[in-house]
Amino acid sequence: MKKEAPLHALASYLPEGTFDQVMEFIVTFKVHLTITRERASILGDYRHPHDGKGHRISINGNLNRYAFLITLLHEIAHLTTYNKYANRVAAHGNEWKQEFSNILRGFVGKSYLPPDVEMAIRQSMSNPAASSCADENLMRVLRNYDRKKENHVLIEQIPQHGFFRTKDGRIFQRNEKIRKRYRGTEVATGKVYLFSPVYEVQAVSQNAEM
Repeated sequence: MKKEAPLHALASYLPEGTFDQVMEFIVTFKVHLTITRERASILGDYRHPHDGKGHRISINGNLNRYAFLITLLHEIAHLTTYNKYANRVAAHGNEWKQEFSNILRGFVGKSYLPPDVEMAIRQSMSNPAASSCADENLMRVLRNYDRKKENHVLIEQIPQHGFFRTKDGRIFQRNEKIRKRYRGTEVATGKVYLFSPVYEVQAVSQNAEM
């Protein structure tokens, strides 16, 4: 009975219908799965067996169901890649991309996902990005299913020379786009940083406290 509570809890984080398939991976590979609080820099993490510990995966618990599933499958792909190649291949190299695409293929075409998410995943499967955050089209689509927060938008939605606040409270002015990223000048220091167009920020007025 002790095992049923956490397994049942996992189902509440996943899209309806996907629990049994996900559990096949968890049970087969004896994964120690941890659901964590939000981490600013990563959505999920995989640790290979070491010092007597087995496969360990952690996923941010604040993700919407579809983002949670894709992030979990991303980390499971790291696990299966490690089982085949250990540390002999690049973390997000062709071997991992092949594993991730194969795993994703088992979850499309089964009515588990909304049409826009399914389409974005099918497009991503040909060449998966190193993270969901790096796949800009997928990130935009997944964001449609987040709980809406007032004044929170993507960097690309901030007007040129508009102002925004990052999660750590710093305020920036959005400048021009350089190749794939936007320049942002920190108001307090004048330092310039580069931001992904799909990074979520809080829009603020020019008269906001700076």
